[in-house]
Amino acid sequence: MQEEIIKSFRFELRLNSWQKMQCKQIGGICRYLWNWFLDKKIKEYKDSETNLSEFDLNNLLPGLKKELPWMCQAPAQALQQVSTNLCRAFENFFNGFGFPRFKKKGGKDSFRIPQGIKLLPQLSKKIGVVQLPKLKKVKFIKSREIEGKIKYATISREADKWFISFTCEVVIDIVPLEEGYVVALDRGVAISVQCSDGTEIHLSSPLKKFLGKLAILLRDLARKQKGSANWIKQKKKIQRLYRHIANKRKDDNHKVTTILAKSHSIIVMEDLEVSNMTKSAKGTVENPGKCVKAKSALNRLILDQAWRMFQAILEYKMAWKGGKVAYVDPKYTSQTCSSCGHIARENRKSQAKFECMKCGYEANADLNASKNILNKYLRAAGHAATACGARTLVLAMKQELRTRKPATV
Repeated sequence: MQEEIIKSFRFELRLNSWQKMQCKQIGGICRYLWNWFLDKKIKEYKDSETNLSEFDLNNLLPGLKKELPWMCQAPAQALQQVSTNLCRAFENFFNGFGFPRFKKKGGKDSFRIPQGIKLLPQLSKKIGVVQLPKLKKVKFIKSREIEGKIKYATISREADKWFISFTCEVVIDIVPLEEGYVVALDRGVAISVQCSDGTEIHLSSPLKKFLGKLAILLRDLARKQKGSANWIKQKKKIQRLYRHIANKRKDDNHKVTTILAKSHSIIVMEDLEVSNMTKSAKGTVENPGKCVKAKSALNRLILDQAWRMFQAILEYKMAWKGGKVAYVDPKYTSQTCSSCGHIARENRKSQAKFECMKCGYEANADLNASKNILNKYLRAAGHAATACGARTLVLAMKQELRTRKPATV
């Protein structure tokens, strides 16, 4: 079975001094336009409760270009993409995400080009060339082949490096895996991912590793005059370290999710609200929180392992492999005995140990929780299969779990 998907291919750019200056100017113009559009939408809604659409914002562009001639230095299509991004940000806000923010100088400048992209013959095995509006011929490090049809290109800056991301329409062959390769995952801090088959996956915590170095760099930055040449140099050092931390985090998540997607047809996880779990516990002046430092450290560890990133990457990789990710209610998974089903807070003796007060079953707390997650899914799948007359599917899943050898990660 074939399916068309959207896939991105990201490469590091090799820009000359003129192209770097052009990218900075275009990124700065798009940032200014974003802030101008956002301010315009807020004012219009406050004054007349009018919600400016993408069409309305684009109609304001010609007059703004006449008023500010330097905006013509950016590609016209890149400016139109700013209104598209802003309207999409407002749609996300109405769907429960945060309100769009104003962008400040010195952040991650980026702009999108939907047309005028032409791949040229490569200069060598690892150096590709692409022609872009306003930038002419641009070199990039081609670490892999670009597949499918290019829809648009996004140019972004991280610290002192520029990257290009080609978003393409790719047709892939989806071959469903054999039914029965099902596993449940329990996400935690001591053990990053505990599988119900006994496999333990330990993701690195890059922020924790470089926390001391980051503190030194931030302390040095605070001692320098804001805006000075040394302050800018120090800020770039911090940005490079943050980029290294983010790259390490992404690399770990991609490697682990690839192994899991290749070896299972169904992966079951708890439906966790990570944003609620990582809220601050400091409280208010009238009602101060308790154990604020401990909760802050726990929040940092959860965010450092990027649970939401892990979940998002796993979902699309499972879809590519013909599998799926299922979610269950997380209530009482850590307090329930996977052997007899007894639920009690006292069963959880410590962070790592589980001992049932009723039947005496002992196990690692995370392993017990992952088995409870699997049992919840199998019970729900069992009811659905009974209604369809296919109870044997769940029995086959259980038999597969008994005979399957744990994967090595």
